[in-house]
Amino acid sequence: MMKTERFDLDGKVAVVTGGNGGIGLGMARGLAEAGAGIAIVGRNEAKSAAAVAELKQAGTKAIAVTADVTNKDAVITMVERVRRELGRIDILVNNAGINIRKSPHALDLGDWDSVIRTNLTSAFLWSQAVYPAMKETGGGKIINIGSMMSIFGASFAPAYAASKGGIVQFTRSCAVAWAADNIQVNAVLPGWIDTDLTRRARQEIGGLHDKVLARTPAARWGAIADFAGIAVFLSSSASDFVTGTAIPVDGGFCVMG
Repeated sequence: MMKTERFDLDGKVAVVTGGNGGIGLGMARGLAEAGAGIAIVGRNEAKSAAAVAELKQAGTKAIAVTADVTNKDAVITMVERVRRELGRIDILVNNAGINIRKSPHALDLGDWDSVIRTNLTSAFLWSQAVYPAMKETGGGKIINIGSMMSIFGASFAPAYAASKGGIVQFTRSCAVAWAADNIQVNAVLPGWIDTDLTRRARQEIGGLHDKVLARTPAARWGAIADFAGIAVFLSSSASDFVTGTAIPVDGGFCVMG
């Protein structure tokens, strides 16, 4: 398939945290198809190796990076490794995330800290760490993964919702701060997507599957492939005047009353 120059990522390098499965892998595949080299960051070495093997088989230059995304020193070390092995960093997808489903009164401080650090603090650490590399090359693209819980509340996800609401505001702050450096920062808000995380949710939350289908105009759960296009758009020159946004990818879920 011929790529148009506006969406061409040849010569670019993307770091995707949590990129060895789910939405992160869907985005990594899209970026690779558009020509970008990929650094997959994940805790599960076997999953990361499998994702990299798949990308390499398709002709992509890719590496797997195992790192604690909440540890500042580890993040800095991994950024240096990506620059050393792939030459540069043009795109960052902050996708690493977890959820602990408990009501606010049942959530202990350890649960809260774990979710906030993984979902929100990691985005801060990675964004701060890649900033010098992007500034040095004249610009870059950062995509932060939010959620429908950036918009809506949920009794079973107080820490998750707080982290994802924070992602949107953090995105806006970075967009304003780094616009002069030609770095565009945007958030993507996934709806209900068929992933390992949501499969567990459907087991734990009675009636969730039917409720999601009833409210989603597209009448289906999302697939990770639905995130390839938005990843390419927000990583390419096609979005050079788009920054500070939070774009739902949800089949219409958030516009239903």
